[in-house]
Amino acid sequence: MTYASPVFAHVRPNRLYDLQIVQNKLCRRAADAPWYVKNSVLHRDLELPNISKFMKDASEHFLDVASSHPNTLLVSAVSYEPPPHHLCRRPQNVLIDPTRRSHHRGGKTYRIK
Repeated sequence: MTYASPVFAHVRPNRLYDLQIVQNKLCRRAADAPWYVKNSVLHRDLELPNISKFMKDASEHFLDVASSHPNTLLVSAVSYEPPPHHLCRRPQNVLIDPTRRSHHRGGKTYRIK
């Protein structure tokens, strides 16, 4: 998980929350802490950051190292700027016949011709 943390830093927050739950359970078992000890106390005592903080720090470190790397492809990936129209529509599946599309509205399915 630590190796891929720069990638995990861009996942949906609820997926990071799921990882945080796993980390909390492992911390509780490692410290043999009872159920009433707060997770924040466990993290403080174990000197372990939570998942989102760790991912953020790892991503910042990765970007700092990558920006001064001798590989030009890596440097260009770090300085990537998304196009101004970043909300591009997803292309339709080319395997679907466009004449046989249907639209679902209010419990009924309508054919679009």
